[in-house]
Amino acid sequence: MGSFCLLRSRCLPRQVGLPLVMHRQYSLDISAQLLRTQGYVNGQWINAPSTFPVLDPATGEEIAKVADCGPAEAKLAVDAAYKAFYSWKQHTAKERSVLLRKWYDLLTLNKEDLAKLITFECGKPMKESLGEIAYAAGFLEWFSEEARRVYGDVVPSAAKDRKILLLKQPVGVASIITPWNFPSAMITRKVGAALAAGCTVVVKPAEDTPLSALALAELASQAGIPAGVFNVVPCSREKTPSVGTVLCTDPLVGKVSFTGSTATGKILLKHAADTVKRVSMELGGHAPFIVFDSADVDKAVAGAMNSKFRNSGQTCVCSNRFLVQSRIHDCFIEKLGKAMDAELRLGHGSDPNTTQGPLINVRASEKVEHQVMDAVSRGAKVLRGGKRLDGSFHQPTLLADVTTDMLCTREETFGPLLPVIRFSTEAEALAIANASHVGLAGYFFSQDVSQIWRVAENLEVGMVGVNEGLLSTPEASFGGVKQSGLGREGSKYGIEEYLDVKYMCFGGLTP
Repeated sequence: MGSFCLLRSRCLPRQVGLPLVMHRQYSLDISAQLLRTQGYVNGQWINAPSTFPVLDPATGEEIAKVADCGPAEAKLAVDAAYKAFYSWKQHTAKERSVLLRKWYDLLTLNKEDLAKLITFECGKPMKESLGEIAYAAGFLEWFSEEARRVYGDVVPSAAKDRKILLLKQPVGVASIITPWNFPSAMITRKVGAALAAGCTVVVKPAEDTPLSALALAELASQAGIPAGVFNVVPCSREKTPSVGTVLCTDPLVGKVSFTGSTATGKILLKHAADTVKRVSMELGGHAPFIVFDSADVDKAVAGAMNSKFRNSGQTCVCSNRFLVQSRIHDCFIEKLGKAMDAELRLGHGSDPNTTQGPLINVRASEKVEHQVMDAVSRGAKVLRGGKRLDGSFHQPTLLADVTTDMLCTREETFGPLLPVIRFSTEAEALAIANASHVGLAGYFFSQDVSQIWRVAENLEVGMVGVNEGLLSTPEASFGGVKQSGLGREGSKYGIEEYLDVKYMCFGGLTP
């Protein structure tokens, strides 16, 4: 198998906070088979009339030019998926299970190359990218097993001459629209469930990270997933609205699954409403992280580091608002600052010493800068970091004396900003934590068992981490309440999102 090596020759200008490692050359050295730049429709690699560039967010340099699919290619993909659905749903659950397992095995076998793709197009440190590939493969493994556990029901009938059966059947073609921050795992979490249920899919990856999706398509082909079952239509930011419209309005599509911002989710919901499609929406978060007086402070600091700075704060479940009770506030702040000094290192994700890569683009870095400036103008103190650096880098930042009128406590940051609010009572903390129109994840640290039950039940979120800063796993349900979305992914409930329940009344029987 050949390899593809892309040299990165650009060096970032010297600036405070960026290490000398940023002045080296970097190369994306992976199997040529996995660096795909065309769309993938009906088992074939297809071109589009134009291309768009994929950039390394750490350097701004071009990694590749990818086919810029439009509405026509999206329609071809939907048609291919619709045609393939009628044969794919006839595969037995075991047959689908075996193919998903082969796909899982190939992800595991190629984990190093897949992780390199994530690092270069998304900016994650290599260690985190490897973790994402393990996470992504885990969904294929999980749903390969769940494929054989789709059970219907036999319901006792009130009439002696009838039998009541409830059957579960796949909904049809599913449009899968995924974000850039987990370019592999967000695909497999959705597609694994869909294919296990007997659905076929059309994937539209984020314009920033299409290479990971196309590499998954190559491995799906190698695993023997039939033509038309898994399709990928990459497109630029400019063509995203028109492609998205096709995927959400075409009458042949039976289901739309989207992960992204709440604002975009609302637009897609409106599109899907005209043909009354099934929808799953995993939307924005604004997670509270509460540290009570009874908490083990060292564990709370470790949890805060994991929850906030993974992927440089660019996850939908990362903590956004840190609430620390008065008695331990100063101790927590001091230990957290020392942990940031000891553990966080900015740089290119391919350098083994890097723990904080770039943000996905300059706009993301500017948003963090704006929130820091707003907080400082309202009285917050910068204890660590606080500066936007060259390109899309931003220093990990710790703010104290934060109040609820500041922008960073009212909107999702999606960056390495950690604002700390002091509170006095449990009731006050819950009121602040729940004062949001979204409710995806929440975290708190306490050693008071009664308090743990009270707070876990009263936090208005879909997922709660108790004395834990990382909670995502294929075995558990993932989803939010309020305007954080609809439906659940992962767990035994994830496959239900791709199934219809059909009632069959079998009458005329002789008792």
